[in-house]
Amino acid sequence: MKVLVTGGAGYIGSHTVRALVERGYDVIVLDTLELGSEQAVGDAKLYQGSITDYALLDRIFSNEKPAAVIHFAAYKAPGESMQKPGKYFRTNVNGTLSLLETMVHHNVRSIVFSSSCSIFGTPQSLPVAEDAPFHPESVYGESKLMCETLLKWYECTQNIRYAALRYFNASGASLDNTIGENWEYTQNLIPLVMKAAVGCTPAITVFGTDYPTPDGTGIRDYIHVVDLAVAHVKALEHIVHTNSSTAYNLGTGKGYSVQEVIDAAKRISGRDFKVEYGLRRPGDPSAIYADCSKSERELGWKAQYGLETILETAWKWHSTHSGQ
Repeated sequence: MKVLVTGGAGYIGSHTVRALVERGYDVIVLDTLELGSEQAVGDAKLYQGSITDYALLDRIFSNEKPAAVIHFAAYKAPGESMQKPGKYFRTNVNGTLSLLETMVHHNVRSIVFSSSCSIFGTPQSLPVAEDAPFHPESVYGESKLMCETLLKWYECTQNIRYAALRYFNASGASLDNTIGENWEYTQNLIPLVMKAAVGCTPAITVFGTDYPTPDGTGIRDYIHVVDLAVAHVKALEHIVHTNSSTAYNLGTGKGYSVQEVIDAAKRISGRDFKVEYGLRRPGDPSAIYADCSKSERELGWKAQYGLETILETAWKWHSTHSGQ
């Protein structure tokens, strides 16, 4: 099967491209390379461009004739989205609409969509299951929820089958240390901690120490990027085999506090970097972690790697690729 991976040169996308190739899929990639790396896609055929370019999408589908799509291409910084809402609605929502319209035109009916736990906002109860209330607290989160709404209606009206994968905190690097996250493009905790451990920044700042958690810092669910890549392949196969649509929350089901992550990173890296403590950021929940029972039950998928492996692979990657 030939699969088009949009945003396939990015962090999670490139790991998924690798997982697809390892399982015998024929993979083509569309990426602007604004936030991705050409080297990260390996031998997969790469088209450089945007999902907002309808003519380019039409040409790719005409030339390559993919049977399915895995869709990562999007902007994903919640803070920036509040300053530049047009950028997020234009690319994340309108780009997804262009992609769906092109799929319909070329009779491609299967898509795996990169969604986010940010559609839930501050959860009312833990762990967070797929049927939890939606309450996005940023333009980014709203854009992901709008895309899920598009998918729902394109299933209803155009027979598109989809899996919306709502993942929590993607982390770590490939086990062979050949692909990983570029810390210049992220505000996620673990790469920022590694940046301080390597010595490229003077300190890591913890936002909020007065949450109702055991140590006062926020709790999150960290999932290894390799586990996420496998989940995308399994979700695609589930769509093809069942001809049905659904959504999955992807995490480990266990939360770790910011302070726990920092302490573990100091131990694994052997570096005693400086930690500064600041005020809470608006919209940050005190704790959020996933109920992963549905993905385990329906996909046969469960995260294989915990925080220790996440931090070990992240440290190995960032300490040997400190320019990234």
